[in-house]
Amino acid sequence: MTAQRIPLAGVIGSPIAHSRSPRLHGHWLRKYGIQGHYIPMDVPSDKLADTLKLLPQLGFVGLNVTIPYKEKVLDLADLVTDRAALIGAANTLIFRKDGRIHADNTDGYGFLENLRQNADGWVPQAGPAVVFGAGGAARAVLASLLDAGVPEIVLTNRTRHRAEVLAQDLGTRVRVVDWVRAGNVLDDAATVVNTTSLGMVGHPELRVPLDGLNTKSLVTDLVYAPLETRLLRVASEMGCQTVDGLGMLLHQAVPGFERWFGHRPEVDEATRAAVLR
Repeated sequence: MTAQRIPLAGVIGSPIAHSRSPRLHGHWLRKYGIQGHYIPMDVPSDKLADTLKLLPQLGFVGLNVTIPYKEKVLDLADLVTDRAALIGAANTLIFRKDGRIHADNTDGYGFLENLRQNADGWVPQAGPAVVFGAGGAARAVLASLLDAGVPEIVLTNRTRHRAEVLAQDLGTRVRVVDWVRAGNVLDDAATVVNTTSLGMVGHPELRVPLDGLNTKSLVTDLVYAPLETRLLRVASEMGCQTVDGLGMLLHQAVPGFERWFGHRPEVDEATRAAVLR
């Protein structure tokens, strides 16, 4: 009789020391009394393919993927979900028992679940959304907002061409405006989202003029260091409802943990505290 292996999971990237995922998954493993381990791994680029082949043999059941490998793992996966293909990146890998690698992207799921949990009465269909940024995170956010029924998305990015490419990929409900005009499109927005790194610790502030914010808008920032960015502080002072970015990190981890360890974890205040410690 073969002894059952303790399931292993982890996060790969380079660098990886900054990742809060080990704290998050470690908290859930302890909370639910699950025998398992979650390990951060700094994997060199030239070892990525070999690593993905080796880890299942060592007892790994899956991985989270962070920068710079979210796009690269799509080429190494055997199965790619529609949403990962649309976004052009994967953040969650499942090592199946048949030997195949299943790639998914749960960033959009995490974004929406964060708003559903923390934004009182948020209705996606209530009006247009304004989204700052056109990187990988923006693509996941836009796809999830469109799926949720947002009637129109006004997209603005410091490099207009990148926003235009994203809008072309996602359809006619996405409209691009110049970055210098970003402050002029806020008055009609039901939802405002910053997907850029502007406002993060060590980065410049988001300097978009905010005096035109609709006080009925829901304003959220994917940045969670600091928890309250300038965008969220100003929006809150103007009377807007605000949601910080930490919840997206927590909720995007739920589907992977459930697939790897067989238990659907709860995102609560104890979870937030464990990650912020």
